[in-house]
Amino acid sequence: MKNSKVKGLIGLLVLLFAVGLFGFFGYDTMDDIKLGLDLAGGVSITYQAVEENPTSEEMSDTIYKLQQRVQNYSTEAAVYQEGNNRINIDIPGVSDANAILEELGKPGSLIFTDETGKTILTGDQVASAKAGIIEQNGQKSYVVSLTFTEEGTKAFADATSANVGKRIAIIYDNQIYSNPVVREAITGGQCQIDGMTDYNEAENLAATIRIGSLSLELQELRSNVVGAQLGQQAISTSLKAGAIGFAIVAVFMMVVYLIPGVAAVIALALYVGLVLIMLTAFDVTLTLPGVAGIILSVGMAVDANVIIFTRIKEEIGLGHSVKSAIKAGFSKALSAILDGNITTLIAAAVLYFRGSGTVKGFASTLAIGIVLSMFTALFITKAPVRFICSRL
Repeated sequence: MKNSKVKGLIGLLVLLFAVGLFGFFGYDTMDDIKLGLDLAGGVSITYQAVEENPTSEEMSDTIYKLQQRVQNYSTEAAVYQEGNNRINIDIPGVSDANAILEELGKPGSLIFTDETGKTILTGDQVASAKAGIIEQNGQKSYVVSLTFTEEGTKAFADATSANVGKRIAIIYDNQIYSNPVVREAITGGQCQIDGMTDYNEAENLAATIRIGSLSLELQELRSNVVGAQLGQQAISTSLKAGAIGFAIVAVFMMVVYLIPGVAAVIALALYVGLVLIMLTAFDVTLTLPGVAGIILSVGMAVDANVIIFTRIKEEIGLGHSVKSAIKAGFSKALSAILDGNITTLIAAAVLYFRGSGTVKGFASTLAIGIVLSMFTALFITKAPVRFICSRL
């Protein structure tokens, strides 16, 4: 039994050493944590549809179009709907709002070309594009069904008649989105594009084709540039708040719970290191609310330890030995810890899937923190507590 306790403590020390080593040699990696608009600075723009009641399809197509555009500026850019007719765009790391507004306001260029690069059809000659699923012999295939205008029907009929067995590329903003082979001449004004691996791929292609002739007009409501200096001040202030909060919690745990409190502080230090590693590993964009989520989760990590130590105290008060009290404390605290953290995790999931922008940042870091807090409280704290108490 003693050997298992020693092995557990050695394993914990190795883990602490590994996290510390990563923090030292992976310093540049930590600098690569993606920062949101409020921390890195950048441009924030809000558009409103000129049409009073745009359809949900028009709004989703417009958002998809803008997403394709803003990726040229930053892979961390966020485009999301606000209300029924507004679209917000956050682009971190850039500062030229005028150039971005000019670029985003362009209608976009959708063309169909043959293998020689000759334009045979334009986006305004496509009346509709819908993603669909066809099932044959028990197997599903994902397709995009196109309907052309009267002018487009004639142009497409001529093009497909001349290019049977050849490819026709669908290009939006100089990027090829599909390059299907023409199997036969299509003269009826309708066709299907197949070969997609899933429905999302088919829907993205359909949306790309639709935005080539998008009629929804947007007007700029507001735009502002968030300075990088403000972001640096926010990071500095948040780090100070986090350090002060960690120190106060550490002192509280050691004063109130003595030796078990020391074990909790060790687990808490490991928890902070693991959170930073997870932010890098999962490519999470860190925002100011996200930092608040991390600081909040530090308190939740301690809360689990408080429940465990209170249970241990109760068991000792009932006359049980220290060894059995520790075992019973961790066992009896498990259900309370799981119940509390799982309900919070559900709330974080709802915020992530239903929220937008910085709300998602808060939900992401909170969820990561909850999972890691349960891990450190239930598994990391246990080894030093059992080892130290066995030596008393």
